[in-house]
Amino acid sequence: MSTEDVNSLRYSAEATLARFKAKLGFLSKPKISLAPNAHWNGETFRNHGKYIKHDAWAALRWLRTRQPEQWPQWVDSEPTAKPTTCHSEQIADWRVTYVNHATVLVQIGPWNLLTDPVWSDRVSPVTFAGPKRVRSVGIALDDLPPIHAVLLSHDHYDHLDIRTLMWLHERDQPMLVTGLGVDAVLKAHGIDTVVALDWWQSVTLGPLELFFLPAQHFSGRGARDRNRTLWGSLLVRSSAGSLYFAGDTGYGPHFQSIYEHFGAPRLALLPIGAYEPRWFMGPVHMDPADAVRAHQDLQAIYSLGIHFNTFQLTDEAIDAPVIALKTELAKQGVNTAYFGVLSEGESRSA
Repeated sequence: MSTEDVNSLRYSAEATLARFKAKLGFLSKPKISLAPNAHWNGETFRNHGKYIKHDAWAALRWLRTRQPEQWPQWVDSEPTAKPTTCHSEQIADWRVTYVNHATVLVQIGPWNLLTDPVWSDRVSPVTFAGPKRVRSVGIALDDLPPIHAVLLSHDHYDHLDIRTLMWLHERDQPMLVTGLGVDAVLKAHGIDTVVALDWWQSVTLGPLELFFLPAQHFSGRGARDRNRTLWGSLLVRSSAGSLYFAGDTGYGPHFQSIYEHFGAPRLALLPIGAYEPRWFMGPVHMDPADAVRAHQDLQAIYSLGIHFNTFQLTDEAIDAPVIALKTELAKQGVNTAYFGVLSEGESRSA
């Protein structure tokens, strides 16, 4: 199934009603059973530490003054990958395939995990406007092996693609691990295999333990639901090492905290794109320099750059993240053997 097939998926009557209610704001206040704490004030979630200025007024200033680099309308890609259904029966055998944007297929022995799966043509509340993909996904949906779990970092449209998640739910019914409140959006569309967690909570999947962890970001899918659901990063712990998925985040002390709690991850998926202008994007999106610092804080054995190359969300050129990453690795003394990028559909052992 192609991105066009995903875009044309018909919603059930219940899902259509849920979308209508969501647009009117009826789903903007999900029930959160959590006592007020450092990152939840009883109404909205917030980042740890210093308040981060990233509000609607700042967004309007950016939109009024932005000077984005020109991206190509389309970039031809190589043929897509066709991963095997069962990569290996050995939990120590890992394989990672870059799909697009923040979507990565990670195969840990026989367990198949997807991060923030996005196959739609646009990442937007509507299918006729908003950021549009400029290259094909690395794996066709029909070529995906059975997915056991989806690691869902937050509810922004370029990470929570409801059409793709509905398709995956219908075919595989994977466990969706995400933050508090995001389950309301998913369940409104008939996706009921959701585990919504607070930071530092976990759930088990066979021999794997899946943790929802801090990130420095924000949430919201409309005008009335800003920060009413929890964003985060995720970590999968196994007997053969851990996978860390940073989701969408600015650079912050959470990387050091995660290393202190879990040790060095075997594989870290770190965002390197969507970062200009820094005065606006800096608090919530890492640039390549930040990503290298995060790699060092985590002491990751290997890091893979994600969150670039697919949708023009911010102002830098399409090739800027990869070029800047190479520069920053040299500047910060990190060997390129330990932090790299993959093309869409490209795989490597991890």
